[in-house]
Amino acid sequence: MKKKILITAVLLCSFAIAFAYFADMNGTWKGTLNAPDGNQYPLNYTFKIDGDKLTGQGVSQQGSEDLTQGKVQGDSLFFHIDVNGVDVLNSGKYYTAGDSIGLTINYQGYLMHATLNRAADNK
Repeated sequence: MKKKILITAVLLCSFAIAFAYFADMNGTWKGTLNAPDGNQYPLNYTFKIDGDKLTGQGVSQQGSEDLTQGKVQGDSLFFHIDVNGVDVLNSGKYYTAGDSIGLTINYQGYLMHATLNRAADNK
């Protein structure tokens, strides 16, 4: 019985720590995607974390799109976003020390990388 109580307490503490860890990822993030064709595209995301669920929006000059299928696991995040009718998978890692997110973007099989930084108005 003591073992079950101890395991339950450890699990609850782990979830509380994980929630606090990812609560810092909430807010607005910005970066620039350097595409293989030489063009640069601004990246603007608003992330909302609720447990292991990631929601939010991506905003561009064309408008805003909701993130879909978003989740967080450990220090990793995953989400999809529609870009002109194309479902784009984004996967990344949150770096607490630099308060940044390394993002890998899979656009129709082309893998691109970008770094997101917390927007200045978010601090």
